[in-house]
Amino acid sequence: MTEPQNESEDRGPVAGVQSVDRALSVLEILAAEGEAGVTEVAAELGVHKSTAFRLVATLESRGFVEQLADRGKYRLGFGVVRLAGAAVAQLDIAREGRPICEALAADLGETVNIAILDGDRAVNVTQARGPAALSTHNWVGQGTPLHATSSGKVLLAHAPDAVRKDLLSRGLQSFTPATLTDPEALRQNLDQIVDQGWGCTVEEFEVGLNAVAAPVRGADGDIVAALSVSGPAFRMDQEGHPRLARRVMAGADELSRRLGFSRPSR
Repeated sequence: MTEPQNESEDRGPVAGVQSVDRALSVLEILAAEGEAGVTEVAAELGVHKSTAFRLVATLESRGFVEQLADRGKYRLGFGVVRLAGAAVAQLDIAREGRPICEALAADLGETVNIAILDGDRAVNVTQARGPAALSTHNWVGQGTPLHATSSGKVLLAHAPDAVRKDLLSRGLQSFTPATLTDPEALRQNLDQIVDQGWGCTVEEFEVGLNAVAAPVRGADGDIVAALSVSGPAFRMDQEGHPRLARRVMAGADELSRRLGFSRPSR
């Protein structure tokens, strides 16, 4: 029995998109049925069994599908749970953080953001602008460099060693004359952030823009986000950063509590 024409081994972009679509369909089938064998998956997809087997085997290798012992059946694996958990966590951060951002923005009069670590960048998941904010730029959903933003530096300071080493081993892009591009200088700055509990940037990403950020912890105590306030340098001068940091840290602590983190009593 030969496979249909559309089952060829073409490795072009169309075939790649088709494979992704079919792999997602496999997950949907298992989600609906609970468990299914390769024959059932092939019938549902309208493909040859060998194609269905390759799809299932690939998903199994990544932990998205697992095989039931001695039954020839497959079900969703914990890789799906991991992705779902990450998505829910991001939604929780944005939802729980929104009122904190709004209150802090109204109190300080500047723009307040919450960002999460996404590979080698910080991605903003929610934002609120205070009455004095000059910028109308919406950063939600956009990525910013870890080494040149206050949120990015806070997230990088608390990131796994492998993440820090990888970024510090690369050439660091300069966005303004004040951007830290020397790996040793940045490493010292990151250590300082961990020690003092907050980080800042002084015109390092945009000329005339300063920012202060503090870490947000999840229920397990790990750093899951950074809460930041940013504004024009003439209003957020460097001398006032420690005072702003105390306000931002208080907001970050409140969000941490909302996410289930309980600081151990001394």
